[in-house]
Amino acid sequence: MASKSFRQITQDINQALAGFRKDAEGTMAGFGAMAKAAMAPGVLSELQKELIALAIGVAARCDGCIGFHVKALVRLGVTHEQLTETLAVAVYMGGGPSLMYAAEALRAYEEFQG
Repeated sequence: MASKSFRQITQDINQALAGFRKDAEGTMAGFGAMAKAAMAPGVLSELQKELIALAIGVAARCDGCIGFHVKALVRLGVTHEQLTETLAVAVYMGGGPSLMYAAEALRAYEEFQG
């Protein structure tokens, strides 16, 4: 049985940040603007940028990052092959700990596909 639900993780984070969004409105607006600019399609597609973000999230061992970026990747139509190639690079760069989080990213992919 899976130890965590990435749907639940992303919901919990959104809920926990609700007050912070109000209390730190300027910071959150700035972060949102930065995210929008960084993820806008350019030379790299939005899908490619989300794959990069996922790889960093795996290497940083961030459950929330994995949840939010896999959810976006599923919305963008990522293939299993694109996902696994990205995770292979993340494991190469991050070693054994990234391998454990690559497995979590694959679980998140299956969860958001369903």
